[in-house]
Amino acid sequence: MRNVGRAWWATLALLTGLWLIAEPSALGAADFFALRATVVQYSGIIAMACMSVAMILALRPRWPESWLGGLDKMYRLHKWLGITSLVVAVAHWLWAQGARWAVGLGWLERPARGPRAAADNVAAELFANLRGAAEGLGEWAFYAVVLLIVLALIRRFPYRLFYKTHRLLAVAYLVLVFHTVVLTKFGYWMSPIGLVMALLLGYGTIAAVIVLLRRVGADRRVAGRIATLRYYPDVQSLETTIEVPHGWPGHRAGQFAFATSDASEGAHPYTIASAWNDSDPRITFITKELGDHTSRLREKLRVGQDVKIEGPYGCFTFDDDSPRQIWIGGGIGITPFVARMKHLQSRRGTPADHVPSQAIDLFHTTAGYDAAAIANLEADAAAAHVRLHLLVDARDGRLTGARIRAAVPEWRDASIWFCGPPGFGAALRRDFAAQGLPVARRFHQELFAMR
Repeated sequence: MRNVGRAWWATLALLTGLWLIAEPSALGAADFFALRATVVQYSGIIAMACMSVAMILALRPRWPESWLGGLDKMYRLHKWLGITSLVVAVAHWLWAQGARWAVGLGWLERPARGPRAAADNVAAELFANLRGAAEGLGEWAFYAVVLLIVLALIRRFPYRLFYKTHRLLAVAYLVLVFHTVVLTKFGYWMSPIGLVMALLLGYGTIAAVIVLLRRVGADRRVAGRIATLRYYPDVQSLETTIEVPHGWPGHRAGQFAFATSDASEGAHPYTIASAWNDSDPRITFITKELGDHTSRLREKLRVGQDVKIEGPYGCFTFDDDSPRQIWIGGGIGITPFVARMKHLQSRRGTPADHVPSQAIDLFHTTAGYDAAAIANLEADAAAAHVRLHLLVDARDGRLTGARIRAAVPEWRDASIWFCGPPGFGAALRRDFAAQGLPVARRFHQELFAMR
């Protein structure tokens, strides 16, 4: 997560620095209207640059994934940039419109304008002629962006509607690109900030078109077919095994993929709960009924149904040199650990055994208890030589850092891998940090929230 914060701050700092190079007298505005013009330009650049980077990240590019710590962290940056763009765009709109309101109410007097200077080139003249259209279209696109981003931030807004409405941001973005190109101070375009903005707007425009054509992740998408379905009623979870006979590059335990079973619903991300075997190309997902989509899967899916799988993604892959690992799976967060145990048991004792000889403790805390599911988990743990600690909430109470440390006295030498409710993970991280564990290096958390 540190790199996500660094990327966010670096984006704002770089843009601000380049803008100050182009506008060195920004802080010395002579009057309110001069200050307003300066702030409108700056806020417009920041809002559109952040929106452009967010649009680029929506393509799920490979190149920043490892540095940011996985696609889950990349989506966190995408969300922060979207919120930043929203807040700054509102400020941009208020500065642009507020002065007009104040003049209309008689609170301010607009300074007299002389004749507009003649454009010294064809491009400047064209932009001047398009100002009215750019202002009008940009205002309506701004209203649309505010509505669509707010809807995206409302967790109760159904995913199937989020999937449809969020794509409309690409349309609004394209309108705002036109607005930005025309209304940005013309002299900026030959300065470093102008060159950076041209690159961001150009790349963002390509990204928006790809989003609208539904081609995001197309090069990592393969066809699959549902082979088996098994429902665990006591934990309200569905295990789905999918055959992917052609094109799947293989995956590492802990990674996830996007699955599309209904085009109208779009792709949903699920952690892969199986190891990869070239001779038996199958992927297993375990989904818990947590929302409108997952609650309907049991009725909608059927054996033999065609699905599309995109991936793999993620860096929650258990890579470290610690002599001991502590795994913590809360609820359906157990899935990456199931995949890792299956990988361990399939590789131990083979000539190509590259599995590290780490001592592993797995803590699984669950609100429900399904005997068949738990029996499978216990069998996987035994076969992988993983020490399982099972806690049922009603019977055993809450899992805390103190309980983990009591069960694993060597915890100071361990790395911790957590997948589960974000609040639970944040509490454990703070607890272990207070006890002296270097959590920045040795506490790994899957942030499995894509909106």
